[in-house]
Amino acid sequence: MVSTKVVEDVVIKFAGDSGDGMQLTGSQFTNNTALIGNDLSTFPDFPAEIRAPLGTVPGVSGYQLHFSSNHIYTPGDACDVLVAMNAAALKVNLRSLKPGGIIIANTDGFDAKNLRLANYAEGVNPLEDGSLQGYELHKIDVTKLTREALKDITLGTKEKDRAKNMFVLGFLYWLYNRDLQSTLSFLHEKFGKRAEILESNIKALQAGYNYADTIEAFSSRYKVEKAKLPGGEYRGITGNTALAYGLIAAGQKSGLPIFLGTYPITPASDILHELARYKNFNIRTFQAEDEIAGITAAIGAAYGGSLGVTTTSGPGMALKTEAMGLAVMLEIPLLIVDIQRGGPSTGLPTKTEQSDLLQAYYGRNGECPMPVISASMPADCFEAVYEAVRIAVQHMTPVIFLSDGYIANGAEPWKFPKSSELQPIEVKFKRGLDEDEAQFMPYKRDEKLVRPWAVPGTAGLEHRIGGLEKEDITGNVSYDPENHEHMVKTRQAKVDKIADYIPLQTLDSGPESGDVLVLGWGSTYGAIKSACMELQNQGKSVAHAHLRYLRPFPRNLGEMLQRYKHVLIPELNNGQLIKIIRSEFMVDAKGYNKIKGVPITRTELVSAISELL
Repeated sequence: MVSTKVVEDVVIKFAGDSGDGMQLTGSQFTNNTALIGNDLSTFPDFPAEIRAPLGTVPGVSGYQLHFSSNHIYTPGDACDVLVAMNAAALKVNLRSLKPGGIIIANTDGFDAKNLRLANYAEGVNPLEDGSLQGYELHKIDVTKLTREALKDITLGTKEKDRAKNMFVLGFLYWLYNRDLQSTLSFLHEKFGKRAEILESNIKALQAGYNYADTIEAFSSRYKVEKAKLPGGEYRGITGNTALAYGLIAAGQKSGLPIFLGTYPITPASDILHELARYKNFNIRTFQAEDEIAGITAAIGAAYGGSLGVTTTSGPGMALKTEAMGLAVMLEIPLLIVDIQRGGPSTGLPTKTEQSDLLQAYYGRNGECPMPVISASMPADCFEAVYEAVRIAVQHMTPVIFLSDGYIANGAEPWKFPKSSELQPIEVKFKRGLDEDEAQFMPYKRDEKLVRPWAVPGTAGLEHRIGGLEKEDITGNVSYDPENHEHMVKTRQAKVDKIADYIPLQTLDSGPESGDVLVLGWGSTYGAIKSACMELQNQGKSVAHAHLRYLRPFPRNLGEMLQRYKHVLIPELNNGQLIKIIRSEFMVDAKGYNKIKGVPITRTELVSAISELL
């Protein structure tokens, strides 16, 4: 009789061709994991080419899931289980499998053709040559078994083979003591009107479960207990979905209609798809003909009194720069969302990177300062973008919001807030002339150096717009050199003054002073937190601070940096934040840089911090 072994955490990697359905398989296992109450973190890994040749290394699609009975922060450094649907999937992902890990290999994907496409030497088959001796290898002809399970269904062979992923999913559900019901419900919802497709997927799922139950290949099944998370209502969420919900919430709490002017680009397009579903919340989405049209439409909407938003990635940011300068000159609220990816140029469209920070800081002509906000985890996108909207509308400035492919596509449990728990976003429109005004002065500023927001059509508030330099207070076009210098310094001072209206920087963990401060931003959060906690548990003097506000920095950041012997800044770029920190605070910070399209791991950071110690 097979026993049940309780384990604390598990990392599974599903890998195969794009047509093998690994993303769907991974997301279904993720949803099932969330329903039983495990903490989880995911990392979908898409091929960069839309139609990479089947069976090749560039065509491998992967989905990594880390689930645990403890609180976790990353999708895992190394895998316990690797599902390899073909030879290329094994070749790409074997290095990420733990010694002694489980390999579930679809033998049909290791025929001579697949081995050749994966660039194995002639006559070499890793399933047969003993090279996998250090792993627990389970060879299963998934294709043959799926076809056998569906022999009574009148579908073509190609259609039957599409259910292979359900066979694998059923197999893993048995291995990890899972109930099939969540996926059965999903299949009925997705294929309810296509009886044969529905039947083929259900039969393949059940066949995989039953096959695992009968082959007696495992001495144990595994179980991961429910995680001890704070009480409340949770849902699984990706970063792009959380971002969309944050925008919806900001629109409701500010009372502003939302206008999204955008152009589809990986990995930002999901935000457009999600927001387009919620027109009932006074949301308009406009898929423009190009990036420039997207942002200029959003600028027009912001000028007209809406919450103007545009979404993009690095290449689109490059195209939007002139219009971003216009928004700075007009001093209107606008949100520019940049979901970063590998660059330059088209670069690595589906791979993650943090390489647009200097572009966000300096990537425009002239002196063109803009606040920069970043998210650190998928669920954090909700709060971070909500705060970015607050800054934009209360300080009358365009704001750049930075996420990346890892955050955007990754998923985690989210304890979502109630509407009553969200701070309102106060918006002040100029409704008419003040008693002491003979005429409207569109660049007359308040104590925040913020000019009034006057909606076109308001009687008596006619004013000039455009990209030419404005005269202070009146807003008239001015070529006066003294006025230009004054306006440049005023626009910078307005952004700098935002530091008085944001929280002071706090430590995520660790001592208030000591040997090493690990300073991070964006998607390095999980790896840094995990590494620092590991070293703190060993008694090491290591602290972790993570930045949400990248421009301006919190007022106490410089003083915090001075309290540690060493400052380490891990980044998925060639050293961008470190340049800014060094120039701003004259701190001899050290960098840890990784530019491979994949996240930094906990193990890598433990080693880097230990070297400083």
